[in-house]
Amino acid sequence: MLVARDKNGKLINLLDGIPDKSDFYCPACQSPVRLKNGRVIRPHFAHVALQGCQFYSENESAEHLNLKAELYQSLSQTESVEIEKVIPEPEQIADLLVNHNLALEVQCSRLSEARLCERTQAYQNNGYQVLWLLGEKLWLGRRLSSLHKQFLCFSQNMGFHLWELNINRRELRLKYLIYEDIFGKVYYQTKSCSFDNHMMLFLRLPYAKQGLVSYHVQQRRQVGLAIQKQLLARNPRWLRQQELAYSQGCNLIAQSDVDFFPQVRPPQCSRGFCQINQDVSHFSAAFFQYYQKQKDKETQTLYPPAFYDKMKEE
Repeated sequence: MLVARDKNGKLINLLDGIPDKSDFYCPACQSPVRLKNGRVIRPHFAHVALQGCQFYSENESAEHLNLKAELYQSLSQTESVEIEKVIPEPEQIADLLVNHNLALEVQCSRLSEARLCERTQAYQNNGYQVLWLLGEKLWLGRRLSSLHKQFLCFSQNMGFHLWELNINRRELRLKYLIYEDIFGKVYYQTKSCSFDNHMMLFLRLPYAKQGLVSYHVQQRRQVGLAIQKQLLARNPRWLRQQELAYSQGCNLIAQSDVDFFPQVRPPQCSRGFCQINQDVSHFSAAFFQYYQKQKDKETQTLYPPAFYDKMKEE
């Protein structure tokens, strides 16, 4: 915790300076907290007895504390920002609340998909927008996990995207135009913004007007052989696909490479994406319609959703 109340009820923000010794209390549950001012982790408050607080559930890492501090100091140069804002409805503490309606949540450790969706829905139901900014342990790698899919956002200009934070480089990173191939490998583009720059403009970038962005992906050859190896290895993903194909009177291995074009596709999630309120099925339909006439291509060019919608209209 970076904020607490003193015995007079005044809110103390450690980013404004270290106070003289006093009694401090949690702004959410009002129980006692103590000031920790050591050499390893930046000064912070910690509950004397955490069991009595329903808002805080675990100790914060140095990465989490430092990222909140950096974001607060950067965003407060241009925006109205409150750090560790207690929001009675929906009974949450936003790591940062920007301009009274944008909650920024710095997530440095894994959490359950159910808890992520519950917190997101609570914010949205009470009129708040929320963005989850991912610490190092949750950075997107070569695979788009089921948890990553619940962190995804969507815009017509930059497609599926998510946000990452790098404390060592002091930057906010946007990974956008996220697609994955039929074997689960993920593809994307990256933009970054230093904490010293205008970060609110960067956070608005997915919805800003911009030029057409695209990139190329080489198509895999001998797809049937690769799928056969996956089936022999009893890969659950391909066993399910083979079962579905059999039910439709087809055989995955017997299909040609052309039948699997395009190999790189928009992310799919049967239970939906908890960060995305809009219907993205029209994007998927326009996407596949566009590539129906390009099945002989050795490379696949990937575009933002707005491009496929325009091609469908034309």
